[in-house]
Amino acid sequence: MPDTTRYRAEDLARFATSLLDKAGLESDKSKIVAEVLVEGDLLGHSTHGLQLLAPYLNDLEKGGMTKSGMPKVIADFPAAVTWDGMRLPGVWLTARAIDLAVERAKKFGTCTVVIRRSHHIACLAAYLKRVTDQGMMVMVLSSGPETGGVVPHGGKGTGTHTPNPIAAAWPTKGDPVMIDVSMSITTHGLTGRLNKEGRKLPGQWVLDGLGNPSDDPAVLFNEPKGGLLPIGGLDHGHKGYALGLLVEALTQGLSGHGRADPIEGWAANVCVQVFDPALFGGMEDFTRQTEHIANACRTTPPRPGFDRVRLPGESGLRRREKQLKEGVELYPSILPSLQPWNEKLGIASPVPIP
Repeated sequence: MPDTTRYRAEDLARFATSLLDKAGLESDKSKIVAEVLVEGDLLGHSTHGLQLLAPYLNDLEKGGMTKSGMPKVIADFPAAVTWDGMRLPGVWLTARAIDLAVERAKKFGTCTVVIRRSHHIACLAAYLKRVTDQGMMVMVLSSGPETGGVVPHGGKGTGTHTPNPIAAAWPTKGDPVMIDVSMSITTHGLTGRLNKEGRKLPGQWVLDGLGNPSDDPAVLFNEPKGGLLPIGGLDHGHKGYALGLLVEALTQGLSGHGRADPIEGWAANVCVQVFDPALFGGMEDFTRQTEHIANACRTTPPRPGFDRVRLPGESGLRRREKQLKEGVELYPSILPSLQPWNEKLGIASPVPIP
């Protein structure tokens, strides 16, 4: 359960920025990385917010994350761009890619930016609102070419590919619809956390090394190691499996680098695509359509156990709104995990709201 202690979002962002600065990351990069991590916690993605700061600092210290510089441009066409991320912070690279895609989509209707050899990019949902606030539609997809973890449907073992999340968002006449879904039932972040705490998963979301379904995250770490089930589980996992391979093609195939190449460390490949509805059927007709289906979903009678039907991202946006006003609740293990870095880098922990 989250701690009831609350922190101002701006204080958490300053704290994270200071740690990253002291670790040697260029200041423009530190600020963006910190803001995106805090945005993840604001939206309720507690395994992909500030939980990632300690491992990011560790990679900065050991050289796994590049501290300065710019991506290398592999290809640059008006609406199709490819970067070599040079192992720079994936959060910073993805934010820059989105800004570029938005700029070009205003001219060409759409723009796609793919990035190879990026570092990890944190919570995909944390990038979406910056696009929908400008009246545009966005998709962000990511894969981790250095590891596996998700077992292909019908298989067993440690897995062939990563959870490969797909995030997307688009405006309506009200709040945007926001999606952030991994192509596996659960993530490495959650299974790692629960394994450390000696807790079980809510369902049989993993396979042990022999191919038996389990709710024990320890089967991912014990020999023979198991893997994560794709979305759809034992019955319909072929759907999540297929979508996971689609993400591989969009992030690694299009960028021309990935799982078929030598492992370099904690990494990500990214595909960002932005659409400007104004250059397609027009903004007014776009939101007329998106609001119509959104309203149809909201007004659908709820089944037993539900008070009402919500749109994807609605709960996260309400949580974000509340936490900006009342303070951010951090998962209890997050600040303790950063205490060694506070002491090493001489940065004080953020002060809770009285």
